[in-house]
Amino acid sequence: MNSIVDLRSDTVTRPTAAMYEAMMRAPVGDDTYGEDPTVNALQERIAGMLGFEAALFVPSGTQGNLCALLAHCERGEEYIVGQMAHCYRWEGGGAAVLGGIQPQPIEHAMDGTLALARIAEEIKPKNEHFATTRLLALENTLGGRVLPESYLKAATELATQRGLCSHLDGARLFNAAVAQAAFSGCRPETEARSIAGYFDSVSVCFSKGLGAPAGSALCGSADFIARARRIRKIAGGAMRQAGILAAAALHALDNHVARLAEDHRLAKRLSKGLSGLAGVSVEAPDTNMVFLQLHGRARERANELVQHLRHHGILATSHYRLRLVTHMDVDEEGVARAIGLIRDFLEK
Repeated sequence: MNSIVDLRSDTVTRPTAAMYEAMMRAPVGDDTYGEDPTVNALQERIAGMLGFEAALFVPSGTQGNLCALLAHCERGEEYIVGQMAHCYRWEGGGAAVLGGIQPQPIEHAMDGTLALARIAEEIKPKNEHFATTRLLALENTLGGRVLPESYLKAATELATQRGLCSHLDGARLFNAAVAQAAFSGCRPETEARSIAGYFDSVSVCFSKGLGAPAGSALCGSADFIARARRIRKIAGGAMRQAGILAAAALHALDNHVARLAEDHRLAKRLSKGLSGLAGVSVEAPDTNMVFLQLHGRARERANELVQHLRHHGILATSHYRLRLVTHMDVDEEGVARAIGLIRDFLEK
């Protein structure tokens, strides 16, 4: 069998040889004491890159969002969030379970945004009968879609006007930045800082498109990060010689941001190669995710299709649609194999 082409997620990447070398050479200390020089360098680097006072290195994006929500909100308060946002739907209800924080989910528009009128409508009156609305949480990218910067500006201005803080789940922030840079001509780092600048806090993941083995960062004011650091400790996220992982993240920031454009190109190649199939709707990708909506007979065969692909060395997921994600371990040949196998299966 040919080598496996794993299109399930961009979380499946393995460190490059150069990243392994950077990890091996990393100077380390005890980060719980604040003494790991590589962690400190990463926190300073990402905070400065995105325009914040401070940052906190955490093991995962889920923990980064959890620390953010609990640092912004007290027990009995609430955050407004989209129905499909990762920090609401895919993180085990952690904010409610561990923080006593109530989510107020609202539906997304087709472009992934939350209608400003719906946000305003769900901000609770200051009354003993209601949870206190404290935070607006957005995500960019959301399912691979880039939220328009004009929308981010309007939504966070509304939050500020109504006395709310704002948090961005920017797990794939650099995918959004690279996509915007392709149109603006600016550097991706400039676009990332611009997007982040609308928010009081931002979490960024290093283990997705950037290819590090683990780790995320939460950015915000110095006081906010001090609160988040305590929550990280309570949640079991304080690590010791974490510089080994921080070195991978630093290497990714130095070497793997601009190359996200290649993932986006391959996703467009996938989308184009799968268009025109009977019973299949293909969403044109903004970044590195391609979704196939299956209809009729094709939908009935969705699980069979996933198993067929697996048998031939292509891994994919179909939670509610068939999702194909490109990343640094997927190349042109792998994309061509996936297109051929999917077309052959659905055309029979």
